[in-house]
Amino acid sequence: MSLDSSSACIASSSPPVLPSGGKLISVVSGCYNEEGNIRECYEQVKKVFAEIGRYRYEHIFIDNASRDHTVPILREIAAQDKNVKVIINARNFGHIRSGYHAMLQARGDAVISLVSDLQDPPELIKEFVAKWEEGYLIVIAIKRDSEESPLFFAVRKLYYEIVSRLAEIELNKNATGFGLYDRRFMDVLAELDDPYPYFRGLVSEIGFPSAKILYNQPVRRRGITSNNFYRLFDMAMLGITNHSKVPLRLATMLGFAVSLASLFVAIGYVVMKLLYWQQFSLGLAPLIAGLFFFGSVQLFFIGILGEYIGSIQTQVLKRPHVVELERINFEPADPVKKS
Repeated sequence: MSLDSSSACIASSSPPVLPSGGKLISVVSGCYNEEGNIRECYEQVKKVFAEIGRYRYEHIFIDNASRDHTVPILREIAAQDKNVKVIINARNFGHIRSGYHAMLQARGDAVISLVSDLQDPPELIKEFVAKWEEGYLIVIAIKRDSEESPLFFAVRKLYYEIVSRLAEIELNKNATGFGLYDRRFMDVLAELDDPYPYFRGLVSEIGFPSAKILYNQPVRRRGITSNNFYRLFDMAMLGITNHSKVPLRLATMLGFAVSLASLFVAIGYVVMKLLYWQQFSLGLAPLIAGLFFFGSVQLFFIGILGEYIGSIQTQVLKRPHVVELERINFEPADPVKKS
């Protein structure tokens, strides 16, 4: 694992002074089939806060109906350490909704989002807290490089670049959501009541003072990632539909341009036929090519339109992020917050 201790930090604006002392920090980790990583994730987080020393902390694990031994391991850890709290979902609600729900249940003065597969280095928490103490309400980890497959990392970078160019706000490229978020930011999230949020986009949308910390993402240590092509595509479409109208406007402009081009081509064919009636043959090839071209363009933009309609339907239905099957180590005074 490569980690630059002198990570570069870039401030978006001068932050206010943030007093410290006796505060609670919540660490939130989503998990699905992470039996090989969950215990080490817990131990590393515990070690980091023991070294920091001046904050209380809680570590919230939310399990998305794992099929391995993740839940029994979490039960064992929670029985030994009351700082560990566990939410077990009734079924797999997806990492977007599940992780967001857990963050809303956190009661800390700051909330840290940390994946349980150890691809988010827990030791960066020290740097997050240091920037938070300087007054930044948001501290975002930015991937400078990754030890994953070069092709996969290149595809991710291309996705971030495309979404950033299409978005109507300035998004943080190569940010996964790993970072620290002040209670004031979390309160705003709770008020938004978004049933299917694009978290990285909301960070930029709200616009609180933030610091960026660069890091090298290590390779996944154990197990197989559950992020398949469909989930990555879902994330891509969510980012585009939630923060950009460019595809819809592009469909309108391209439709107008193709209509003009078709008109000019039609006029050209008519003129050529009138001038060279016997020699000029229309043929079926251009007609068939044009038919398939216009059909493919229509299907593409119908799909884009469908993505926006699906996003609207999700907002209208307002279904909960998750349905909890069980909670462990939560106090009676910590009711399930609306999500």
